[in-house]
Amino acid sequence: MDPVKLAKLQAQAAANRLGGKGTVRRKVVRKTKPSGAQDDKKLQGALKKLNVQPIAGVEEVNMFKEDGTVLHFQAPKVHAAVSANTFAIYGTGQSKELTELVPGILNQLGPDSLASLRKLAESYQAIQQGQRTTNPAAEDDDDDVPDLVENFDEADKTAGLD
Repeated sequence: MDPVKLAKLQAQAAANRLGGKGTVRRKVVRKTKPSGAQDDKKLQGALKKLNVQPIAGVEEVNMFKEDGTVLHFQAPKVHAAVSANTFAIYGTGQSKELTELVPGILNQLGPDSLASLRKLAESYQAIQQGQRTTNPAAEDDDDDVPDLVENFDEADKTAGLD
């Protein structure tokens, strides 16, 4: 092999080397990405400081919003710290309409909750009525004008004879 070429290759190899003599050269530098598990560990640490306890047997959680939609969690994990009045609910939440969930949740509500649900339904209906009146395309403009049924020329001729 050519000694000039060998010296040039050794110089290039020395320039790319990270460690000392005899260390393996790294081909690709891997960058670490923050994972969801890391966030979950931080959340668990914060909840542990609050001394939360898991609550077993929770099948579903519904959170009612003011606009009439419901944030629905099916089979969530629920932790609670009663002394700190703190509840942690995790799982996949879905935004659903109130009308979709009403038949399934009526038997779960008490008398106080039923009254508040009735008020919520009334406010939801008021919002829906407000949207209908503000939407001019939804209204029928033909209701104000009666349909043309008779021939006015004939009625005009008969009126002139009297």
